[in-house]
Amino acid sequence: MEDDTGVSIGTAVLGAGPAGLTAAYVLALRGAPAAVFEGDGVVGGIAKTVVYGDYRFDLGGHRFFTKLVPVQRLWEHMMGDEFLVRPRLSRIYYRGKFLAYPLQAKDVLSRLGLVESTLCALSYLKARLRRHAPQETFQDWVEARFGRRLYNAFFASYTEKVWGIPGYEIQAEWAAQRIKNFSFAHAVLSILGLQKAQMTTLLEQFHYPRLGPGQMWERFRSRVEESGVPVHLHHRCTTIRHETGHVTEIVIEDEHGERVVVVDGVLSSIPLSELVLSLDPAPPQSVINAAKSLRYRDFCLVALVIDDEEPFPDNWIYLHDPGTRAGRVQNFGAWSPDLVKPGTTCLGAEYFCFEGDEIWEMDPDDAVALATNELAGIGLLDPAKVIDGIKVRVPRAYPMYNKGYREAVLILRGYLAGFENLETFGRNGLHRYNNQDHSMWTAILATLNHLDGTDYDVWSVNADAEYHEQGDVVDELLNIELVG
Repeated sequence: MEDDTGVSIGTAVLGAGPAGLTAAYVLALRGAPAAVFEGDGVVGGIAKTVVYGDYRFDLGGHRFFTKLVPVQRLWEHMMGDEFLVRPRLSRIYYRGKFLAYPLQAKDVLSRLGLVESTLCALSYLKARLRRHAPQETFQDWVEARFGRRLYNAFFASYTEKVWGIPGYEIQAEWAAQRIKNFSFAHAVLSILGLQKAQMTTLLEQFHYPRLGPGQMWERFRSRVEESGVPVHLHHRCTTIRHETGHVTEIVIEDEHGERVVVVDGVLSSIPLSELVLSLDPAPPQSVINAAKSLRYRDFCLVALVIDDEEPFPDNWIYLHDPGTRAGRVQNFGAWSPDLVKPGTTCLGAEYFCFEGDEIWEMDPDDAVALATNELAGIGLLDPAKVIDGIKVRVPRAYPMYNKGYREAVLILRGYLAGFENLETFGRNGLHRYNNQDHSMWTAILATLNHLDGTDYDVWSVNADAEYHEQGDVVDELLNIELVG
């Protein structure tokens, strides 16, 4: 169905997750005409909050922690007193034992023993002598910094569980991006007297919306709609039409069919591959091949309602045990008491998978039984106290850093650079494993590029060195709203 008005809506924002809604918020602050299109029925993307009866739960556990002062102020401004400060407590289940996370000396020594700890230290020292060797893969990167014994003990099996491929098939960029803030190996090295630095993940508390992360993004939606930027749910962009490097209109599919929407530009947080494959005219075959080569890791969350207020005190527990298919379990009552019914709690067992895998296709009742048996088997719950459960599929949760992804992204990035009014950003929009604050930061910078013709490099925002670049510019922009 063609749009019979022929009038541009202004800027189309694709996706209403943290990145898309942040872009819409910047447009609203500037008074720029725009509209947001989201294929799901709720806002928040993977950071949404699922409501199930008297329970609310998070798809993965989204801590609100950042070094970006403007983003922190924006979160606080949006939530006010509803932005709770929560204590952090987490552990690792590893070969039949629960280890404090961050690690404590007594846990490591009891688990590894003095002899193995010494061998790990020697392995580490050997690796340091070879630290200039090529580091193309995740396994190369970790072994070069921590030694092969620590890699085998604490990284190999869990990494394969999370990503579904061995460490030698994962590119080193993922390790460089994520492990620098991952305290596990650093704590081991500290215990062995080989490293003293404390990493950012050792913080003992974090912020969290009282009713889950989705409450934050519902606030964003309300603010942008109050400013005249509508957020259309169940509206999926299927086609982006362009002429000579200029996007002219998009095709939106909703419950009534398809319609054409005239636009002045597009800000996209949808998966990078999906964006490129929706272009009309289609890109060259080499670009199409690059887009089709990008892979994503999916997961299933199995939420269990427990007739027990505190089966364990942790916010979350990492399940490094190879015999347990779940990779992590969340205790939502420990994130916020208002997520659960008083006297009970809700646990979320996370199963990392690919679409079509056994757990993806498993009947929900069977998935609930599987999660119940696994968590009971490692002593995290009494199966008799599980009173309800639900399975939630989460497609394209994590962009994968498999072999060849780097070259594919460079091809797509080069092709998209030829568009004058199309910007991509966010975790899936850049195919980068960014956190919420990183995703919001890329959205802000991409939107400023679109509005002002600036040239901020959104592709580089994921490292500590990038945190404060353009900080004054963004802080001034957000002050338009925050001081009012």
